[in-house]
Amino acid sequence: MTGILDSNSILARVPYQGIPTFWRAEHTQDLTAVDFAVYGVPCDIEIVNRPGTRYGPRAIREQSLYVGFTGVHWPFDYDLLQRHKLIDYGDIPFYPGQVDQMLANTEKHVGLMSAAGVGTLGLGGDHLVAYPAIKAHAKHHGKLSLIHFDAHTDTHEAKHLNHGSMFWYGVKEGLIDPDTSIQIGIRTLIPPDDRFTVLTSHQCLDMGSKAIVEKVRQIVGDRKCYISLDVDGMDPAFAPGTGTPMPGGITSAMQREILWGTHGLNIVGGDVVEVSPPYDPSHITAILGASIGMDIIYAMAAAPFRNLSSK
Repeated sequence: MTGILDSNSILARVPYQGIPTFWRAEHTQDLTAVDFAVYGVPCDIEIVNRPGTRYGPRAIREQSLYVGFTGVHWPFDYDLLQRHKLIDYGDIPFYPGQVDQMLANTEKHVGLMSAAGVGTLGLGGDHLVAYPAIKAHAKHHGKLSLIHFDAHTDTHEAKHLNHGSMFWYGVKEGLIDPDTSIQIGIRTLIPPDDRFTVLTSHQCLDMGSKAIVEKVRQIVGDRKCYISLDVDGMDPAFAPGTGTPMPGGITSAMQREILWGTHGLNIVGGDVVEVSPPYDPSHITAILGASIGMDIIYAMAAAPFRNLSSK
C-alpha cells in the first residue's frame, strides 16, 4: 500500500521498537567480511565496590538506539554502516560466578575476531573484562600500547585478578607495553612501580583536550594500541551509574574530544566498562556509554593499518 513504511524502515527509525542490538547492527557470530564487532561481557564478579555492571551491556545496547540516527554519529559526516560492516556478536557466555570461565571464553571469542582482522568493541561489565580482550589481541598483534581512561590506575599488585589489578598482570605477562601507554583522568593512589605515563584529572582539566591528544599521540605513536575506557574516569556528574564514582573527573565533552583525537592511531580494539544501570535511573550513563562506544568505532575505522578504504 502506498505511503506505508515496511517493517525494516520502521525499525530503523523508531528507537523503542525491535530487538535492541548495538546501533541496530546485525546480531551474528559469522565474521565473514566483518570490519567491526561489538560484544558484551555482563560480568561483575571481581568488582570490589558496588555491583550492577552485569546489566551494563544490555543498557548500552538499548540506549544506542537513542543516540542520533543508525550509522550516523555527530560530529562525523558519514554513515559508518554504509562504509563498513558492523555486527553485534552478542554476549560472551559463562556460568554466573565462574570468573575463570568468563576469562577463557572472552579470550577465545575475541581471539577469533582479532584473527579475522575484526576491530572489537567490548561492553562491560566490570573492568576485568578488558584483560582477556587485550590478551587475545596481543596474541595476534603483539605487545600493545594501552590508552586507558579511568579514575583508578588498575595497576595494583595483587594475588588475584580483579578490576583493579588486571593491567598490572597485563604488564607482567608482556601483553601491554607500559612505556608506550598512557592513563588519563586518574585521581586515586598511583602505585610507585606504575610505569605508565599518567595524567591526573586535575592535570587534564588544566591541559585541555588538545594538549592531552598531543600527549597521547606522542606516547603511543604508530604502535598497535587498545583503548580501555572506564566511565568513572569522567566526573560522576556526567556518569553517575558506575560502581566506584570519584568526584573531580573530566567532563563527557572532554572525553569525547580526546577520543576524536585518536583518529589516525593504530587502534586494534577497545571497550567501555563499569556502566552500572541500577545507580542511574536517568540512563544518562548508558547513553554516554553508547555514544563513546561509537566514537571508538569511528576511531578504529580511521586506523592506518586497516586500510579499510581499499575494501
